[in-house]
Amino acid sequence: MTRYLLDSGILGDYITRRNGVYEHALAEKRRGNRIGTGTPVLGEVVSGLERSATRERNMQRLHTHLPSLTLWPFDEAAAFEYGRLEAELLRIGRPMQTIDIELAAIAFVLGNCIVVTVDSDLSAVPGLKVENWRIAPPG
Repeated sequence: MTRYLLDSGILGDYITRRNGVYEHALAEKRRGNRIGTGTPVLGEVVSGLERSATRERNMQRLHTHLPSLTLWPFDEAAAFEYGRLEAELLRIGRPMQTIDIELAAIAFVLGNCIVVTVDSDLSAVPGLKVENWRIAPPG
């Protein structure tokens, strides 16, 4: 079983059923894989929805789809992994946003995990498996 950890942009596509992300997630679930997100990403998404012109509709979408996802925590093990990753990224001259490092840390703690994102920064994390499920919308 593989775990797929959705970053904020892809999570937005999932809950609004855009760009083929929702369908891709369903296909992975049928294969027995787990789809979810990290608590830091959920916070980031909620912050964006709170500032949205269509807050109520988007919050309803989030609450409708959230039960279909696993919510993985940023816990003590992830905090230690975060510290290791941030130090490594700084050593190689690749500073990154805190939320991206937190997400990568959760993925490493989970093991057998692929981060799904459109964020090219995460591709620069040594050893992190990254995929982009977003497809171009039809014509």
